Amino acid sequence: MVKNLIILNVLFYLATIAGRKFGVDLSRVLALYYPLAEHFQPYQFITHMFMHGSLGHLFFNMFALWMFGRVLESVWGGKRFFIYYFVTGLGAAAFYTFVHWIEFAILKGKMSPEQVQMVLENGQGILQNMQNYSDPAMGKMNLLLNVPVLGASGAVFGVLLGFGMLFPNTQLMLLFPPIPIKAKYFVILYGILELVLAFAQQGSNVAHFAHLGGMIFGYILIKVWNKDRTHFY
Repeated sequence: MVKNLIILNVLFYLATIAGRKFGVDLSRVLALYYPLAEHFQPYQFITHMFMHGSLGHLFFNMFALWMFGRVLESVWGGKRFFIYYFVTGLGAAAFYTFVHWIEFAILKGKMSPEQVQMVLENGQGILQNMQNYSDPAMGKMNLLLNVPVLGASGAVFGVLLGFGMLFPNTQLMLLFPPIPIKAKYFVILYGILELVLAFAQQGSNVAHFAHLGGMIFGYILIKVWNKDRTHFY
């Protein structure tokens, strides 16, 4: 299953590159937009997990999926890993959308109905011209509506969380700095870092709340699966 997921992600990335040469922007079709956006489609909750913005984005996600996912698949089997991967990926998208819904409501309260309608109707075209509204609230709402999220990161963070829960005392070797650390501490520190960055870097091009969503839904699903057990191994 891990191998097939990696192949699918690579094929989607190659299709994205090929589409650009023919004037087709697959990201506009398959990446996940906010539900009120012009280009939103329900199927994007699934397809965004196979889209990546760059080769580096694809490589690091697939490397993490291979490194940790193959271990989980060897324990759970392909079917259970498939369920876990998509539940965490969908959960990440749902949590990310929920946070954006809160942000949208706050911004809407700072704007007149005419301003909101203007963003809904004209915001996409303004961004395509590499511009945005000078009004801070209108500008933030426009980015929220018309900049999609893409990538397997939410599901990959769920996989990382799963590895940390199943093999908490496994030693991992960090690259920067090059020190060993137990998987449970690595996952906890990474989760805290994502939480801090989610609030410190609001408006960045990294979907930190999607990463947190993947970890949250992974934790819930594992607890449901193991509610009658006190430990994994």
